[in-house]
Amino acid sequence: MRRSVRILTVIATTGALAAGTAVAANSTPQQGGRDNEIHNVIYLLGDGMGRTHVTAARERYYGAHGKLNMEQLPNYGAVATYAVEKGTDQPSLVTDSASSATAWSSGVKTYNAAIGVDAYEKKVTTLMEQAHQAGFATGNVSTAEVTDATPAAQFSHALLRGCQGPVYSDASCLPKKADGSYEDKPADPTLITPIAEQIARNGTADVILGGGMARFEPDDQKALQAQGYQVLGSFGDPALPAQTAGSQKPATRTDLENVSSGKVVGLFSRGNLTVEQAKAQLPADAPQRQEPTLAEMTEKSISLLNGRSKKGFLLQIEGAQIDKRSHANDAAQTLGEVKAFDDAVKAAVDFAKKDGHTLVVVTADHECAGFNIIEKGTFTNAEAAAPPANTDAGNPANNSTPSRSSAANVKDPARSSGIVNGSGSGDPKNFGPATFRTPDDPADVKDGSPEASLWLTYLSGNHTGADVPIYAYGPDGKRFATSQNNTELYGKMYRSLFGTAARTS
Repeated sequence: MRRSVRILTVIATTGALAAGTAVAANSTPQQGGRDNEIHNVIYLLGDGMGRTHVTAARERYYGAHGKLNMEQLPNYGAVATYAVEKGTDQPSLVTDSASSATAWSSGVKTYNAAIGVDAYEKKVTTLMEQAHQAGFATGNVSTAEVTDATPAAQFSHALLRGCQGPVYSDASCLPKKADGSYEDKPADPTLITPIAEQIARNGTADVILGGGMARFEPDDQKALQAQGYQVLGSFGDPALPAQTAGSQKPATRTDLENVSSGKVVGLFSRGNLTVEQAKAQLPADAPQRQEPTLAEMTEKSISLLNGRSKKGFLLQIEGAQIDKRSHANDAAQTLGEVKAFDDAVKAAVDFAKKDGHTLVVVTADHECAGFNIIEKGTFTNAEAAAPPANTDAGNPANNSTPSRSSAANVKDPARSSGIVNGSGSGDPKNFGPATFRTPDDPADVKDGSPEASLWLTYLSGNHTGADVPIYAYGPDGKRFATSQNNTELYGKMYRSLFGTAARTS
């Protein structure tokens, strides 16, 4: 069934806050007596970026005594990220990007895979929808498809994150019941409308930059242009039943550079944007080399939004590939994406320092893959013939059962032949760490060598339940310098954006 459900506008509706989120959120913003100290909020999200991702990238690029741009911000805290089970308030300790993004964009806990709905499948209003309705300029930027979970949760609503488009299917858009059949279609058709279709028609974000052109069709471009958007590139040929790489023309860095004002949609790839490390290795004339960096998209989106509204702007920026390359256990690409994200942080903070009325918040939705820094020259449990010993010679009362001897905790040569980005990288049985030189290493030390000082490994290929770091700069930045739940981020940004009335409500 092709686009059986359409909407012309997504109307923000009132939703209840999760317990403990103390703000008059998901209500009409109160503008009377607004404190003008904060005009703009820039929220930067490193998808999958845990504390170790930050540490490893710092050591890789700046050495043990250096700091990433985000680490130089004056306010630092931590964020708990858990989701809840569908239809309950029972914690689900490891979140996905959809439920986490819904938490900070709407202030509610929800089930994994949910976009802009609560645990009971009720639509909840997003901060970006509230900002747009209140007259703020708004922007949404990502290195993933703009229909992917993190950007989608600010300007769409879906029962399942996979309902991205361009076509509708029950499998992508309707949750399953316990017996394997699909749930009935909801009374609100928005919730099963493909996300791309919602984005193209609701006008929630004034500036949309990222990937995912294959999710859109020519009628989406027409709908955007009818609302006054400049659409960079082409969504395809209206005469074709389905669009292909041949019929669609992604936007380019040059297209973006030539834009100076107005509402803009720029989709620079049919899928996710290209990882920076891979992009650098392509020929100069490769089309991927025409994709802008996240820092470039950040700078351009700020320039397009700044001054567009007298009230200010709300901008969300996602470095998506940190997560995607952590899922792949590719440490080299992961580190490069943390660096690219940190460059975007610098662009945002540089603006905030000049502006004086901008709050910058930098965090993550969850940690991905249990990224770890291990001691140089050691091996991981995945490489071992057996787990570590569990006996205590000094106090037998501490012994565990069944007993394990330390003699068995040796590296298994049949399962690990070397460093994964070194000489053993081609061996599928290699579970060893990846090694990287740092600025502190002698000049002749190379990545992938035993002499490199930074040894990295992964616990899994999936998300973990670890808390993630948060950094903040600017007015109200101290609000984030604490241990907090991800739903609290919504309330804090709401208060900052909407001023005195919201702070006292």
